[in-house]
Amino acid sequence: MNSESHCCTLVYDIRDSRYLNITGRCTLRCQFCPKHNGSKQVHQYQLALDHQPSAAEIIPQLGDVTAFKEYVFCGYGEPTLNLTTLLNVAHEIKRQGGRVRINTDGLGNLFHRRNILPELAKCTDALSVSLNAQNEAVYLQHCQPRLKDSWVAVNQFIKDAPRYIKDVQVSAIEGLQGVDIAACKQLVEAAGCQFKHRVLDVVG
Repeated sequence: MNSESHCCTLVYDIRDSRYLNITGRCTLRCQFCPKHNGSKQVHQYQLALDHQPSAAEIIPQLGDVTAFKEYVFCGYGEPTLNLTTLLNVAHEIKRQGGRVRINTDGLGNLFHRRNILPELAKCTDALSVSLNAQNEAVYLQHCQPRLKDSWVAVNQFIKDAPRYIKDVQVSAIEGLQGVDIAACKQLVEAAGCQFKHRVLDVVG
């Protein structure tokens, strides 16, 4: 499916999951992200947005929730930056009996200056958090955060998240210079989360 509004792909499918693209804004400037390397595309989908979509735009495109393994908030930006849309759409998916996963950089609390995990917990089954570093120097090198103290914030987020949401996976990407996958795994498991080993340039 390639549902469009204002020439923007808001909803797209990869395998048996439906992905929801709700913002183009991000708290990071990851140097390995396709949008910083001249691409606005994931698989065959063009994901650049010209506006922040509302729940009213997304909900009609959800389709039959029983037809999908899960709905994933994951597009061209950080979904927690469009928090009102995220929460409203996620609650509707749950109301219809669907499963919700959020792909996040773990900086939602820092950005909103409050703990958003209790709000997410009411409508979210799983979190996938991108860490991609075992220490602050490597994190700054590859992720280039826009907000001060992002490394501290993402680590606090992954420690707090399992208290609210049962299924929390935290990933690091093999193939990035200086990233120690074993050290990342140790850090993630010490925080009480599951580690996901990803490979550079393999998406979805």
